Amino acid sequence: MPALEDLEQRLGGLDGRRILVRCDFNVPLRDGSDGRPEITDDLRIRAALPTLRWLIGRGAAVTACSHLGRPGGTPEERYSLAPVAQRLAELAPRISLAENLRFHPGETANDPAFVDALVGGDIGTPFGGAGSTAPFDGYVNDAFGASHRAHASIVGPPQSLPSAAGRLLHREAEVLGGLRADAKRPFVAVLGGAKVSDKLGVVETMLSVVDTLVIGGGMCFTFLAAMGHRIGDSLCEPDFIEVCKRLLDGGANIVLPSDITALDPGGTVRQMRRSLPDGFRGLDIGPGSAAEFDDVIAGARTVFWNGPMGLFEDDRFAAGTRAVAQSMADSRAFSVVGGGDSAAAVAQFGLAPYMDHISTGGGASLELIEHGDLPGLAALRDSPQR
Repeated sequence: MPALEDLEQRLGGLDGRRILVRCDFNVPLRDGSDGRPEITDDLRIRAALPTLRWLIGRGAAVTACSHLGRPGGTPEERYSLAPVAQRLAELAPRISLAENLRFHPGETANDPAFVDALVGGDIGTPFGGAGSTAPFDGYVNDAFGASHRAHASIVGPPQSLPSAAGRLLHREAEVLGGLRADAKRPFVAVLGGAKVSDKLGVVETMLSVVDTLVIGGGMCFTFLAAMGHRIGDSLCEPDFIEVCKRLLDGGANIVLPSDITALDPGGTVRQMRRSLPDGFRGLDIGPGSAAEFDDVIAGARTVFWNGPMGLFEDDRFAAGTRAVAQSMADSRAFSVVGGGDSAAAVAQFGLAPYMDHISTGGGASLELIEHGDLPGLAALRDSPQR
């Protein structure tokens, strides 16, 4: 993919050039004491700073753009990027920021007319800058977390503008793409989360590239049911039991929980073996499973983790997720956290500094590993670099 230096060369320098930068500022918000939305985690804003500051340092006039939430193609005040603009102004004062791209139905529809408006600079009055309809001279995609979507701002501008990958996007593609090609072995993947159906493609891909696949979270119960275990009232997808049985019978090294932290019908937390009576609901892996998972991770040279081991937002069911995060932090392996809830967990437990790479895109990281490419990456590679 073209890098920022390639864009600078192709434009004959960036001084005075108008550059549109697609960022992923889809940050978590909450209502502040004054009733206005406030950012609870600015990681995604800070992750874009190396790219934005590099462009500004080269003299470029930079306008950033992003989506926030799912406003459905119409303006909604609760999805305004105003809080992001305020934080961005503190971190990178010379950046303009366009309002939420998803206020326009053409963004998610990849409408050519909306692409033309973006490229032509017809994006209203940005935060931190005067309104202008002057066309942009170049485009940078630094929104890895949105690059698995073929949306207008992701795949449209590279069709007509000299384009490049930002520092964040380049690093994400390098690390996650490298997992499929040349990961140091033993290579262990740890997958969690709620549903097998959400990650079936990733499971099948991982089985072809990893040495050991560890499965926890809600998705483990469909696998346990496929083994013939009773799972009580735990989350299960009956339509995928046969698929799980086929994967288990395929000879792959799949490690499943040997014990479960469950909630009994009376609301009491219980430590159970693999089989759960009716009325019991498994909500985390048990301490024995955590120790077994730790042994697997400790022996790895590369570890990829995506998806919590249980309902970690509830302290009663956070131990399994915390144990996996701690195992990765303690491991000498190259550790990659695949964004989403896993990234939130390592931040919550104070273990983020001990990970080698924390992806900014949960869905994007999984799709890149599963398919080996993303629409946003392909668009940059195919961009006319005139």
